[in-house]
Amino acid sequence: MSIIERFMRRVGAALLLAGTLAAPAHAAADSPIRSHSIAANGVELSYLEAGQGASGTPVVLLHGYAETSRMWLPLMQELQGRHRVIAPDLPGAGGSSMPASGYDKKTMAQDIHAMVHALGASKVKLVGHDIGLMVAYAYAAQYPDEVESIVLMDAFLPGVGDWQKVWLLRDKWHFDFYGDTPEKLVQGRECIYFEHFWNDFAADPARAMSEADRRFYAAAYARPGRMRAGFEYFHAFPQDALDFAGFAKTPLSMPMLVLAGEKASGTFLIDQARLVDPNVHGVIVKGSRHWLMEEAPAQTIAELVRFIDVADTK
Repeated sequence: MSIIERFMRRVGAALLLAGTLAAPAHAAADSPIRSHSIAANGVELSYLEAGQGASGTPVVLLHGYAETSRMWLPLMQELQGRHRVIAPDLPGAGGSSMPASGYDKKTMAQDIHAMVHALGASKVKLVGHDIGLMVAYAYAAQYPDEVESIVLMDAFLPGVGDWQKVWLLRDKWHFDFYGDTPEKLVQGRECIYFEHFWNDFAADPARAMSEADRRFYAAAYARPGRMRAGFEYFHAFPQDALDFAGFAKTPLSMPMLVLAGEKASGTFLIDQARLVDPNVHGVIVKGSRHWLMEEAPAQTIAELVRFIDVADTK
């Protein structure tokens, strides 16, 4: 590695650290959102937390690919007065450690479950977007008695129903984009790579990711090993499909909210969710594609708050 490359990586790491601290610190002007880390199931997990003094069931927010726990800051602001809210960086992302294996969603859910228990909680309310919804479903399927409600936000469940025909699979080249050569091709071009997702998976790129968020996420994934870890989320899909097909044989019973972008998967995820849980309320987010929190924050946050605030059902 050249001196210039080493310098740029150090600059990127410094910017990421500054951004990580600045985001919660900025939010703290209105609410006490704090950044922490904890060892769980052999993985060091970084997480944001708010509403530590609130009573009731904690809410766990699970982010998707090309983002980190940072995506949940606006929702945490809305919830922190009534709920304890925990938003981890998934294994391999953000400030969390990068295990050598275990990027299948069953194992990642076990990591999050261990974190929840290490933080003194048992039952939770789950919210997941993109890859995060897969982890949320794997959590609920493995620990159904510990999940009071679950939200799935715009993506799909590998191995459930006719999952190979979902809209995202028309752009499935990146599912097999992993290994030394893809990592070398993307190195130093992380933002260019992510622009494909941020722009092409948005109804209107100008209303999707902000410039500040684009810089933050690109720097986060540009750190050594992070792109490899992110690629592994997709590399694990064949195993996820096998695991989820098995999970689906035992339907869930907790209330489930499904939010889907009008211009993305449409009703696909809603229909798919009803194959694994008969207690589904589906909502189409108007005018939005994949990035619901960024493209339609008002409708998305209102739906999430309304569902999460419903009295506990167990």
